[in-house]
Amino acid sequence: QVQLVESGGGSVQAGGSLRLSCGIFGYNYSTHYMGWFRQAPGKEREGVAAINSDGSTIYALSVKGRFTISQDNAKNSLYLQMNSLKPEDTAMYYCAASFRLLVLDPLETHEYKYWGQGTQVTVSS
Repeated sequence: QVQLVESGGGSVQAGGSLRLSCGIFGYNYSTHYMGWFRQAPGKEREGVAAINSDGSTIYALSVKGRFTISQDNAKNSLYLQMNSLKPEDTAMYYCAASFRLLVLDPLETHEYKYWGQGTQVTVSS
């Protein structure tokens, strides 16, 4: 059974930085897509960034240039470095995993089967 556990959330002032981590357990697939998603109160969950097993990345326009997704396959870990944070980045952040052979929309929630429990990020102005 695949399990994902996020950590690293917290409260920060605008302009600050945070680094989220996601530990992936029970993973035994040769290909994957890993993603970070976020959900603010009253809003739909949205894709933030994703990375595949080859290291190719994709970012939402709202975070491009500020956030960096990375992975350490040896440690089965996923990271999200968030810089220049804005109040609108406030949300619950989730990591997700897909082991499909073909992922067409890596920033769409329907592509992912496995989800973590989330970690809260709050950015104050």
